[in-house]
Amino acid sequence: MEKARNSALLKIICYIITPIIAATFILSILHMAFLTEFTNEKETKYIQTQSFANNYLNVVINKVEYYCQSDNFIELEDETGKAYYYTNEQNTYNYYNGIGTYIDYVIIEKETGKMYTNIKSNDYQKTKDEMKNHEIYWNFVDEKIDTNLEYINQDNIKYNYNYSYYIKTTSTHSIHGTVTENSLKDYEVYSCYNEEKAQQPTRFAVSKTFYDNMLQNREYPMYNCLISISLLIIIIVYLFWSIGHKKGKEGIYLNALDKIPYEVIGIACIWTIGIMIAILANIGDISFSYIFITILIITYLISYIAFCILCVTTIKRLKAKQFIKSFLSYKIINWLYKKTKKIIHEINNKTSSSKKIFWYYLGFIIISIILGASISTGIAIMLLIAFWIWVFYKIRKYNRQQDEIKQALEKIYQGKTDIYLDTEELVGTLKQMAIYVNDIAGGFSNAIEESLKSERLKTELITNVSHDIKTPLTSIINYVDLLKKEDIQNEKVQEYIKILDQKSQRLKKLTEDLVEASKVSSGNVKLNIEEINLKELINQSVGEFKDKFEEKNLKIETNIPNEAVKIKADNRYMYRVIENLFSNITKYAQENSRVYIDMKNEKNHIEISIKNISKDKLNISSDELMQRFVRGDKSRYTEGSGLGLSIAKSLVELQRGKFEIIIDGDLFKVLMQW
Repeated sequence: MEKARNSALLKIICYIITPIIAATFILSILHMAFLTEFTNEKETKYIQTQSFANNYLNVVINKVEYYCQSDNFIELEDETGKAYYYTNEQNTYNYYNGIGTYIDYVIIEKETGKMYTNIKSNDYQKTKDEMKNHEIYWNFVDEKIDTNLEYINQDNIKYNYNYSYYIKTTSTHSIHGTVTENSLKDYEVYSCYNEEKAQQPTRFAVSKTFYDNMLQNREYPMYNCLISISLLIIIIVYLFWSIGHKKGKEGIYLNALDKIPYEVIGIACIWTIGIMIAILANIGDISFSYIFITILIITYLISYIAFCILCVTTIKRLKAKQFIKSFLSYKIINWLYKKTKKIIHEINNKTSSSKKIFWYYLGFIIISIILGASISTGIAIMLLIAFWIWVFYKIRKYNRQQDEIKQALEKIYQGKTDIYLDTEELVGTLKQMAIYVNDIAGGFSNAIEESLKSERLKTELITNVSHDIKTPLTSIINYVDLLKKEDIQNEKVQEYIKILDQKSQRLKKLTEDLVEASKVSSGNVKLNIEEINLKELINQSVGEFKDKFEEKNLKIETNIPNEAVKIKADNRYMYRVIENLFSNITKYAQENSRVYIDMKNEKNHIEISIKNISKDKLNISSDELMQRFVRGDKSRYTEGSGLGLSIAKSLVELQRGKFEIIIDGDLFKVLMQW
């Protein structure tokens, strides 16, 4: 099937035989139409048909017209000396002579008695009488018709299209130059069919031969018509199926001809077919000859080629879904549309909103004035109302789109990141804003997702590592305790045991801080929020760290209100915050210095500040110091884990407070607010 579809040879054969089959079909139809009037007759002669009768009468009437306006008649005398006008039609030609030379006639003008004829005779009275003896004759004497032609006898001539000539001829000039209106009733006409003349090679002879052949072969047109129409259907179906497919090419193959604008090729083909039809319509005056047949075949083939080109390229374009796109007008309209859209897009994107509003408003006023000026017409009123409705719709749509962007921004502000605005319906500034909102929402969503993922991984890592460390660490601490209970006299061994005890306890504390920091940063802690006395908590914590402060010779300076200062927080975790801060002071504060603890209880907020002087240089920012595992001493000589400040900050923020570190030279200050 695919091979037949792509066969170029098979297509060429179809293109060649199609006009032959089509011509056979057309000729068969014409043949059947021509023979319609003889369906009830098995044998008919051409001279017995209505077509012959019509032509016969037409020729006779033409002779009456012809001799009245022609100078080709020669005036002669017969043996009796009577004058008559004679013409030799073998040497004289007009349209009807080609088919009329087979008729002998004698025409007598009643008023003058002049006789016109194409018969040389010595006794015209005898000639007129003998005409009735011919197989076909038609006489008009005393305004009565005498004929053996049924279709143009006295009763049927009124139904003949030549009846108007029967009443009055179209000629208004005679050979003598006088103006007359001639009627057939002004003449006596004697005519007969001359079979000998009919055998001469004239148009009539050709028509008669052609007609006789059609009668003899009357049974073939029906079969030819059925066979040809069947073959045409098969060929058309095959060509429609195979057109556009070519061996070695995928899909529908379009050649250079198929890329010409459809209007151009369509007009060219239709124009060519029109010219060929016009040529055929104007070759009627050419005798039925080889020249006539040659012209007929050439015009038919050119028309067929033009028709094939138009049909084939149309089918290809339809199959390739390029029919509409192949129109030149479509390309021009599409180009104008894209250019207009691009210009409008550039105006919308590059023109500020204030300028656009100005131009839109100005355009609204101008159009309203123009339509209002012709308010007298009903169409203008309808257009003005429609324009106002359209403007209201555009304003309403613009406001609705603004509201959508506003709601999206509000959701982002509230922490929601699953926001997406459809930018296809928006234009200009609103479209740019929607794109920015989508990018911001997407960026936030990705950042939060990455942050949560990172925190989750860190928490899982810390939890797993801490758990894995905790089991062997517990064993180490237990064995160190057992070694401490042994009575070991070796001082070096006792010193080693002491160091192991210190380091294992420090590692235990670090592990616990890691787990706690992981829980606090991920919010995986349960808070018991209640009203607590912050002043009492500070004083209690100072008392518990009194010994450690005195050990470092640190003097505590407090500035706390006399009345109770209460906040809503978790007492246990707030104590842990103060504990971490005081522990940090005992590790890193300059010995023999002061520590300042200030508390303010104002209307809108409560503030606590703790300040001390660092014993080491603080060559680090407050943000870095807040990170996990970052310590004030770079040498890590002290016992800190670097998690105390991070834990304190997370706990304060979980209890809806603010935690801030301020570094000014060697001054270290922690500021907490609620």
